[in-house]
This record gives sequence, C-alpha cells and structure tokens, in this order.
Amino acid sequence: MTIQTALANGSGPNLGEPAFDFDVAIIGAGTAGMSAYREASRYTDRVALIDGGPLGTTCARVGCMPSKLLIAAAEAAHGPRNSGPFGIDTPPPQIDGKRVMARVRGERDRFVGFVQDAVEGFKGATLIREYARFEDNNSLRLSSGRIITARAIVIATGSRPAVPQALFAAGERLLVNDDIFDWDDLPSSVAVFGAGVIGLELGQALHRLGVRVHLFGRDNLIGPLTDPEVRDYAAAAFKSEIPATWHADTQISRSGNKVMVRWTDEDGTREEEFDHVLAATGRIPNVDQIGIERTSLPTNRQGVLDYDPLSGRVGSSSVFVAGDAALDLPLLHEAADEGQIAGENAARFPDSYRRARRTPIAVVFSDPQIALVGASHRQLVERGKEGFEVGQASFDDQGRARVMGLNRGLVRIYGEHGSGRLLGAEMIGPRAEHLAHLLAWSIEMGLTVQRALQMPYYHPVLEEGLRTAL
Repeated sequence: MTIQTALANGSGPNLGEPAFDFDVAIIGAGTAGMSAYREASRYTDRVALIDGGPLGTTCARVGCMPSKLLIAAAEAAHGPRNSGPFGIDTPPPQIDGKRVMARVRGERDRFVGFVQDAVEGFKGATLIREYARFEDNNSLRLSSGRIITARAIVIATGSRPAVPQALFAAGERLLVNDDIFDWDDLPSSVAVFGAGVIGLELGQALHRLGVRVHLFGRDNLIGPLTDPEVRDYAAAAFKSEIPATWHADTQISRSGNKVMVRWTDEDGTREEEFDHVLAATGRIPNVDQIGIERTSLPTNRQGVLDYDPLSGRVGSSSVFVAGDAALDLPLLHEAADEGQIAGENAARFPDSYRRARRTPIAVVFSDPQIALVGASHRQLVERGKEGFEVGQASFDDQGRARVMGLNRGLVRIYGEHGSGRLLGAEMIGPRAEHLAHLLAWSIEMGLTVQRALQMPYYHPVLEEGLRTAL
C-alpha cells in the first residue's frame, strides 16, 4: 500500500489532504541518496530528491573509481620492475604522465556520466537542483528561497576531506584527493599526510608512477588495521618500498614555489622539499551547513548526528541519515545499504524498522592489499580478551603466493571460544580482496571454524592460507 493510499483510507498518520509538500525529501543525490530514493519510491511517488552540487557520487567522481584507475596504471608500471626473479629482464618503463592522467580523467568522466544518467532518468522523480537547509525538522529552505515541507527527511549529504590546520601553510600547494583526478600531468614530488586508506592507496600509486613520495602518518596507524601484529607487518612491508614515517612531529613552510617539510622522529630531524602536500587525513560529514542548529536533532560532541545505524533514524525524529553523512562506515556498499534502510523508514514513517546489517568488510587496494572482515581485533579486545582465539598464517612461504612472487602477507582470523563461531579477521596479503569476501560470506552464514575447515580447498591456491589460519 502506498502512503497516499494509506492516507486516503484514513489509515496513515494524517487524514484528508496531505499536510506536507512531499512524503519524503532526500537531501543529496549520491550513492545513499539514490538508494533512498529508489526504496522510498516503492511506497510513494511524493518523493523529492534535492542536490545543488555536481551529480555523480563521491565514489565515481573523486573516490573509489578514479583512485583504482590510478592504481591500475601504477600496477602496470610496477610489473616490469618486478620480473627479475622470474628470469625476465625488462627495460625500465617509460611513464607518460599526461597519458596516465588522460585515461584516469576519461574513464572517471565515463563512470560519472552513467550515474548522472541514472539520476536524471528516475521515473516520476521530483529532482530539485538546489541546495537545502533545515528551517525545522520538517521544513527545508532551498537556495532559491522557496520553502518545502516533508513528512520525513533523509540526510544523504556525503562528506568532504578533513584538512588539519597545520597543512594550510602549504598555501596553493596544498591538495586533497579530490584534486588529483583533475591533474593534466604527474608532478615530480608529493608529501602525503595520512596513512589511512586514501594515503596508502594514492601514496603507493604515485610512487610507482615515478613521483617522489614521502608518506607521513600519525600514532603509527596503518590504514584501518587494529591488530598490532598485522599492523607491524604492514608498516615494515610498505616502508620497504616507500619512504614513510609512521609518526613524527612535522612543520610545513613555503620555499619559493616548493613546500618544505621538516620532521623529527626516532632517527632525528630532517627536511625535504616537495612540489605539493596531499592531505589524506580522513573525511568529515557534510552536516555542518544544512541548518541542523534549527532543528531538535541530537548530535555528539563532534557534531555528528546521533542516529540508530539499524534504522537510520536520528533520535526520535522523522529525520533519517545515510551514507557518509553518518560517517559510520564510509564505503559505497554501506552507503547503498544505509540509503535503502533510511528510504524505507522515511516512506513508512511513523513506522520505523530496524534492519540487520551485513557483515562488515573493508579493503585497501594497496600492494599487498589490506582487508578487515567482521569484528576487528580492537572491537573483540574491548569486549573481553577471554572471549576469542586467534589463528594466523603467513603468506611469506605460502605455496601459491611464492609461485607468483607475491609472498608477502599475514592473516589473523578470530573465532569465538565455546561456539567456535567465526567472528572476524584482519589481513595484509596478495589479493586479499577475494580472501576477505570468502571470510565475510562465511561469517554471514554463521559458519564455525570447524565447519569452514570442512569446506573444499583446491591446491595450489591462496585460499589455503586461510585454511592454515583456521
């Protein structure tokens, strides 16, 4: 039954003519907003999709797709350099930065075009190409000054790069990851600040494409890893290829048209000049400029909306949040799931359903790849050390990995005492994206360690490394 039918039958929250301009208003037409629209439209055709910025989603424009295009070019350049152990000597690759970036931009634009076509092709959609700010919990003021009302609202405004104040000393030489994919050519040098997913992926890719890179981290953190043993392995693996400082006190200043970075670590004080500084220091949700202060919506000390991740509902209001605007798991597949949940609940409000979430899975497309599945080591430790056991396996001497010359990695799998149920895993290793999916499906199915060991394992394959850990 649609909301309109429910209202006509007197079974909905309001009787007679609808009291609002729309049943659902969705702010943001990115991955989460598009998913929310599709789901809400199953229940009502009175849905407004509002977005005054560029269409195309963060993933397609400046995130997962263009970054993978850059990584693919880096892998093509790196392959010949790594062929010596196989008895194959090749000349150093000649990297044409203009052609590299032309392909990145061209394919990026192609992906963005697909998304734009999808949004503009929504049947029956009210697509409002303006920005919106809250006037109250049910009212939005558009950038034209017009006010619209909605029975329920979905916030899907995405996120933007977070840039520490100290990096602004680089002036116009300061970049965020969004800027890279509009380059016409590759620079000669970049100082990458942040050793999270973005910093690791882009830093290594640029290094392999001939850019002089130094990677600066904080607090010895490597990507999303929380398991100390996997993190230490990853730190050594990346530092063997890329100049990296996992924790240092840094100072940034201008030196003509260059940026001078001065840092102090356990080895003393050093300084080096770079063409650019890249801020790969995380992202913040775009909820600080949409008039939240005019509503009764609860937020935490960091200004992030206080919401239920199983329903998307913000407090006890008629407002829902999804995707990077919630900044719980800023990943495309999570944003799509959150948008679906928020869209359904907004359309069916005041009914609000809590939906089980899929097993978490995260991948860093570095080399070796990093992956986390299910509960992290930190989460399990916080629950109590006595509740789980760890099985691990090294890829350093694993048969298939060694055959391919990709024998670097460590996987640690977590199982529950008593039940034997699989809980999670953290790993760095060859083609970890595929191993992570196998483990995620196993956890989603509720497999125990014993049951997983009863599954077939071909020989020789990388999956045998999982069997060793199990």
